[in-house]
Amino acid sequence: MNKISFKIGLLFFVAIFLLESISMFFLHDNIIHSRVHDELSALQTRGNNHREILEASFHEETIRHIAMMEARTDTQVILTTPEDGIYMSSNKVTDEMKKILKRTPKNVPHNGLILEDDWKHATYIASISPVIIDNKVKGYVYMFQNTQKIKDLISELNRHFLLAGLLSLLFMMIIIVFLTRAVTHPLIKMSDATKRISKGDFSVSLPKLGKDEMGELGESIKVLASDLEILKNERNEFLASISHELRTPLTYIKGYAEIARRGDTTAADRDNYLGIIHEEAVKLAKLVKDLFNLAKMDENSFSIEKEEVHLLPYFQGIIEKVSPALKENNMQLLLSCPSELYKELDPIRFEQVIVNLLDNARKYSEPHTKITVTVNQEDDKLHIAVRDEGKGIPEKDLARIFERFYRVDKSRTRALGGSGLGLSIVQQLVEAHGGTIEVFSNLNVGTTFKILF
Repeated sequence: MNKISFKIGLLFFVAIFLLESISMFFLHDNIIHSRVHDELSALQTRGNNHREILEASFHEETIRHIAMMEARTDTQVILTTPEDGIYMSSNKVTDEMKKILKRTPKNVPHNGLILEDDWKHATYIASISPVIIDNKVKGYVYMFQNTQKIKDLISELNRHFLLAGLLSLLFMMIIIVFLTRAVTHPLIKMSDATKRISKGDFSVSLPKLGKDEMGELGESIKVLASDLEILKNERNEFLASISHELRTPLTYIKGYAEIARRGDTTAADRDNYLGIIHEEAVKLAKLVKDLFNLAKMDENSFSIEKEEVHLLPYFQGIIEKVSPALKENNMQLLLSCPSELYKELDPIRFEQVIVNLLDNARKYSEPHTKITVTVNQEDDKLHIAVRDEGKGIPEKDLARIFERFYRVDKSRTRALGGSGLGLSIVQQLVEAHGGTIEVFSNLNVGTTFKILF
């Protein structure tokens, strides 16, 4: 049996066993007390009945009749005088009976009383009832009953209780076995699932466990397995993408460096090759910097230092920096921003966001097209949109556009370049500022990135 099943089963057993033992003890004690009380009450009542008969007819014939009646029962009657002399006895008076007779109190109530009730140690239980005629005590009716009858009754009762206790114990153990299996089976399944997860097997399947805490725990384990599997796949893709992104520039650098070192390479070709090497080294440095920034963001050690920024001159300054690259492609960059807008943001980090979005728009747009930056405020919310007239993003790629190393264009040409980290950095920087970013696109119409604060 599983350890947890044994522990829970043992716990249930001890708890129920203690509860049943205490209940059986009190029930047994109450039943015995009740039975002994009934026997004593019946004995006293029998003595009172004889007393009433004698008070109605105190004659030799009546006394003899009472003695004959009791001689055929398991009780014994003794009638004494007020001076402790014996009128009659239905059977032989034993020494134990004489000892009880000597213990007669001086004032016995008319309803009688119990003289001996120690059924465990005494030979007899006994009662006394006074016979009063004309307000004078004419004698005492003593009733005796051997305690062996009560002892036999208690012994039989004990056997019944023992049998009932053993049967209860047996049924209790059977119920506990099924109960612990029902309780621990889901836990064992979940334990096995977590062990498989720890070994890298995320294909766990748990049965429906209901809507209680056990069911919620099972659902949490399945969600955890699913998330870990996604994380594992993303990690593998991330490592594969990093290795590819690092290998590509390093291959260019190594290859062109070897060519440039040849003695037959002309000065013009060498300068061209050195230019390519420098270009790839710059890309490699940017990639390492982007990876470093992402790592800092993941560790929440990426600081955002906000300040009050006047948005119109701020965006005008950014546009002046990127305009030369756009003019080379005969592209037009338009800005629409009210002059009265201010916003708390990190000017250096947020410039990285806008520049990255504008650079993407430039790369994926044709010459003689427009890129529009729109800034406005609606319902106490700041809206920033970067819209191009490029080739657009397929609908199937929109959901993954902010994933690290994800590219819509899988060709990875040197002309377009890029590491696939730009939009991931953009998203994290926007969220670090407390905003959200969305993308909308139509093929051959254009793409719009909307930032909302």
